[in-house]
Amino acid sequence: MAKSPGCCPGCATCLLGLYSCRWAKNKRKGLRTTKCDCGWFFFLFCVCLFALIWFYHALIILNDFHNFNEFLFRQTQWWVDWSLPLLGVTVLLVTYSALLLALALCLQLCGQPVKLHCLHKCLLILTALIVAAGFVALDVKWAEQWQSVRISLQATGPFLHIGAVAGVTLLAWPVADCFYRTRHAAPKVLLLLVYFGVTIALYLAPLMISSPCLLEKDQLPPKPALAGHRGAPMLAPENTLMSFRKSVGCDVRVFETDVMVSADGIPFLMHDETLTRTTNVQEVFPARATMNGTAFNWTDLQQLDAGSWFLERNPFRSAQGLSSEARVQVRAQKIPSLQQVLQEAKQHNVSLMFDLRPENHVNYQSFVNVTVETILRSGIPPQLILWLPDGFREQVRQQAPGFQQIYGLKSSWNETESPLRVNLPYQDVGTEQIGQYRQDNVSVNLYVVNEPWLFSVLWCAGASSVTTNACQVLKEMKRPLWLLPPSTYLMVWIVTDCVSFILILLAFLLLQKYSRRKEPAGSKTDVLLTKINSLMQE
Repeated sequence: MAKSPGCCPGCATCLLGLYSCRWAKNKRKGLRTTKCDCGWFFFLFCVCLFALIWFYHALIILNDFHNFNEFLFRQTQWWVDWSLPLLGVTVLLVTYSALLLALALCLQLCGQPVKLHCLHKCLLILTALIVAAGFVALDVKWAEQWQSVRISLQATGPFLHIGAVAGVTLLAWPVADCFYRTRHAAPKVLLLLVYFGVTIALYLAPLMISSPCLLEKDQLPPKPALAGHRGAPMLAPENTLMSFRKSVGCDVRVFETDVMVSADGIPFLMHDETLTRTTNVQEVFPARATMNGTAFNWTDLQQLDAGSWFLERNPFRSAQGLSSEARVQVRAQKIPSLQQVLQEAKQHNVSLMFDLRPENHVNYQSFVNVTVETILRSGIPPQLILWLPDGFREQVRQQAPGFQQIYGLKSSWNETESPLRVNLPYQDVGTEQIGQYRQDNVSVNLYVVNEPWLFSVLWCAGASSVTTNACQVLKEMKRPLWLLPPSTYLMVWIVTDCVSFILILLAFLLLQKYSRRKEPAGSKTDVLLTKINSLMQE
């Protein structure tokens, strides 16, 4: 077996100590890489790749993680921003497995035995189990996030391709080193088939990559309008007058909110069915804290503090940036009535879209009636009302024909309306379908869009508007994060693949030359090696 370039004894000792936990020289005598060790190396590589894929998923689901935090609060009545533990554990697992893989590659290049210590084996198995548990939990409890990942590939696909090609190119040196140091034909053939099979697949991957942002600059659709999701919840407590006023400063065109009706018939703003998450109801009315919001009369609701929770729980990690004056204003927030928000919308010429909750309430029809009456009495121009609730829609259409009907369920669409408006989760609509809606003059609002990468994809696809928690971020975007003409991307693809192929070829040729110099005088490589080298030289 031809020897590969060695490394200094100190480096070899350090590498073996970290990877194999063998620091003493007498413990390293007679060590050699066995088939079992090769199997563990392959397992290490798979775990590292597995952890990287989970890390990518974790970054993508951050767009919707506030919804997950809300869900867990409703189950436990305990508020924690679970995105921080998720990212912390994920970064730890990725860093550990990547460093271990780097150690293994360095040992292989130094010609040292790649013998993984049993402690590392146990930790690798634990890493694989944790990541697998994460994927299972995602599939069981949050399956719609698979669609989020699919959409994300349209934003990251071209860059993931370049990164993957760079990674497989960096592996060329250790792969070539292993190839030339192996004497048996079967492992050589298997190694080459796997490595070059993966490489060729990555070279051709752009054939499967599609993105709405691969278009000419003059073909870019107009920027989607912004709808403030419960106002501007990153800047002020959600569903408060302060939040909606902040969203006006973000140039939102629509207030998106949630309406409930009090026990004495006053429509007010509240998302959750109970008041525990966004008020101090547990302090003021401890015996009634878990009751539905509709069980409280308006006088009771006005006794509640609807702002201090924002400072205490810091749901978007933005409260620490508030000034002392803003903090005083936050603590003064009360639950607003629908009438108050209608006046804000009327004053700023902003549309209002809302869900009427709870849909399964026995008095839902009366909720619809009192809500419509409140809107009509407010004097707001009816065209500024985007009526979203599906219950008793025909009745509302007759009472208030000026309201613009916006649909959230395909079964309730009225195809005779022009223009038709729809309000859908962004996961439920493909980018091709968005483009088709745009061609058919259908106004599409997608929710909830917080991350610039997602906003960029939907912008390129032609979405009319998006509902967002991060209006202050999306307002500043003057163009999508990236926009490439197809011809430019084709050139990038060809250049990337060509540079990678040349570097891989150089790695094999240089190590071939080195391995020949190291062979004893008169010795020859086997027939397979000679044929492959001659083909590479040609």
